[in-house]
Amino acid sequence: MGSADTVSFTPTPGWRDHDRRPSTPTVALPAGTVDAHCHVFGPGEAFPYAPERKYTPTDAGREELFALRDHLGIHRTVVVQATCHGADNSAMVDAVRAAGDRARGIATVRPDVTDAELAGLHEAGVRGVRFNFLSRLVEATPVRDLAVVAQKIAPLGWHAVIYFEASDLDELEGVLGALPVPLVIDHMGRPDVTRGVDGSAFSHFLRFVDRHDVWVKVSCPERLSVTGPPALDGERNAYRDVVPFARRVVEEFGDRVLWGTDWPHPNLTDHMPDDGLLVDHIPHIAPTARARQRLLVANPTRLYWPDDPPDTAVETEALP
Repeated sequence: MGSADTVSFTPTPGWRDHDRRPSTPTVALPAGTVDAHCHVFGPGEAFPYAPERKYTPTDAGREELFALRDHLGIHRTVVVQATCHGADNSAMVDAVRAAGDRARGIATVRPDVTDAELAGLHEAGVRGVRFNFLSRLVEATPVRDLAVVAQKIAPLGWHAVIYFEASDLDELEGVLGALPVPLVIDHMGRPDVTRGVDGSAFSHFLRFVDRHDVWVKVSCPERLSVTGPPALDGERNAYRDVVPFARRVVEEFGDRVLWGTDWPHPNLTDHMPDDGLLVDHIPHIAPTARARQRLLVANPTRLYWPDDPPDTAVETEALP
């Protein structure tokens, strides 16, 4: 539960608020679509932001998330603990519980987390722990903490969600590859899209995914793009420079890819994306119905709702 005391928070100067009137997608999502990467922020009066946070957002609570989910045609969500809440998972757990079987959670925990605390999170719907190596967002996770927590969550069948910059992979690869849990990599490992899809850095990332038990989120084109969204001229093909990277991952690892909105898009400085446009981006990275069924339904269902009936979680082979 959040604090009973009323606390007022002022957003970080220059903070870009999320788009509260997203467009309606022109793409119809398949039944059972999962947004595998989104967040909730507060509201701060109910769930205060962490004293050690590096940013203070505007509130974006569960009711707004659920409204966006329904507007976009999404069935289920995976709510990832936001760094502004630190290791207090109350806001995330509250959202997951309120959604019932339509949500799962990804927590942030410290190395001293107890088995009882992990069991409580599991009962609430949490299925993984996130480790953030971006020092501009948090104090970077020591690799020893990662190893300790991974050992504790392995018996629960959880996975580790890893967020790092592309340049960090050389240093992290040995540690990540030795963990006793599956890995989910946020935002394709943040490739430099100006260096080309066949460049050495992205090729290294693909080899890493191929060698290990790794899932990849083909999410956040708005964070990776240099060209940005299109002009407001009716064109719905946005973030074109990111498309070759995401499409390569979808083609090579079709049974281990996930998609998410990243709503409410924390810490963006140049523009705030239209979530309807992000949905319309999907056919450009997953151009066939079968690829979209795997990306949006079969894969996240298998990872987060493995007890669902098989016909819910598997792709339809007849799809073109």
